[in-house]
Amino acid sequence: MTAGVTVLTPSDRTVVMVRVFGAPRRLVFDAWTKPSLLVRWYGADGWNLVVAEVDLRVGGAWRFVWDGPDGASMASGGVYREIAPPARLAYTESFDDHWYPGESLVGHDLAEQDGRTTLTTTMVFDSRATRDLVVASPMARGVAEGFDRLDAVLSAAGEAPS
Repeated sequence: MTAGVTVLTPSDRTVVMVRVFGAPRRLVFDAWTKPSLLVRWYGADGWNLVVAEVDLRVGGAWRFVWDGPDGASMASGGVYREIAPPARLAYTESFDDHWYPGESLVGHDLAEQDGRTTLTTTMVFDSRATRDLVVASPMARGVAEGFDRLDAVLSAAGEAPS
């Protein structure tokens, strides 16, 4: 497994994040779509996912709520646009407190080779200003921390009997 996440800005409105996991893409896909797994990893250190509602169908909604440090909370939701297990998942995303304006389109592409999965996440924002706001935030650190937690969940899932 490679540590950290690579964050790229290939266009004015796009952020791309890439991370390799030492697990088959089926497990990585499940970790993005099964509430029982999401609550174990999704969020930065100190933030715990306490609500994970997933209606996994095109047009179905998702909603996440986190509890954070010092009584903070955060919530987001969206609608699934594309579901092609275990290769692709795409959805809209909007935060209740709108720490960035508008809605983004998020796509996860999963490619497996030799039991390792490269996850490429592409986020498309409504403007360069919004993309720049997100890039300037601690998003990359939070994503990297969540992905470290995901590594542990995937390792445990890989060791569990089928």
